[in-house]
Amino acid sequence: MVRDLSVTLSGVQLDNPVIPASGTYGFGQEFTPYYDINILGSLSFKGTTREARYGNPTPRIAECKAGMLNSVGLQNPGVDHVVAHELPELRKIFHKPIVANISGFSVADYVEAVEKLTNEEQVAILEINISCPNVHNGGMAFGTSPEAAAEVTRAVKQVATKPVYMKLSPNVTDIVSIARACEDAGADGLSMINTLLGMRIDIRRRKPVLANVAGGYSGPGIFPVAVRMVYQVTGAVQIPVIGMGGITTAEDVIEMMMAGAKAVQVGAANLADPYACKRIIEDLPRVMEKLGIEKLSDIQRV
Repeated sequence: MVRDLSVTLSGVQLDNPVIPASGTYGFGQEFTPYYDINILGSLSFKGTTREARYGNPTPRIAECKAGMLNSVGLQNPGVDHVVAHELPELRKIFHKPIVANISGFSVADYVEAVEKLTNEEQVAILEINISCPNVHNGGMAFGTSPEAAAEVTRAVKQVATKPVYMKLSPNVTDIVSIARACEDAGADGLSMINTLLGMRIDIRRRKPVLANVAGGYSGPGIFPVAVRMVYQVTGAVQIPVIGMGGITTAEDVIEMMMAGAKAVQVGAANLADPYACKRIIEDLPRVMEKLGIEKLSDIQRV
């Protein structure tokens, strides 16, 4: 029996639910030597801001048990360069809908980047990263307050012509209230979770491993946290959720979908194994057969 891996996100049809997470796959070029990236369901490209950013000082990546820390600092060439150069190059190698990941440090930042990316033909979903510090509000991340999250959602929805998915931070007390605020403000969907805040100390040098002291913790160690948060949120909102956080196997994909996710993103695994997404996609039919699942889209939240 042929297993049906297809899923739909806000009317966008994907051949399968596996999407490389933003910041772990560049603009696709780095992975083309390994396999045909058109096996992917979609691709969330590197987080893009209004202006080019050089990112944080090094060292800004550190391995640790069951994952990694990163404090890259949203290094990217800026939205104008992405539109003029990166997306035309990506179109040559990837022929499916893509997810545009957008970051900002003010509401105006988000709006301008959305205005420039929403009309790009290949862009099917706008993924708004609200884990960024709000420079006009003391540096508190937009995603840590329902009011701030809703403000960004409303602003980008006014200029967006594509579905808007708000990418939520797990570094909050009550992620459900933030998810509901985004839904009430018009979000078409949610992506979650972004990285957990973590830190390591080099005991020989007696100083933090990362130059920025703390960074985002990702990898298999955060998977149970991600499953729990996705489950909580999908029980509280009506809009679709893309689940992510420590996914490394086809079994993880099924588990995340049983928590309520309609699709998934694979992040840190790509950095440890460039074949991670390909391996997961190719293994999904086997796991579906073992579990008696004919269509992934039929999976119900447990």
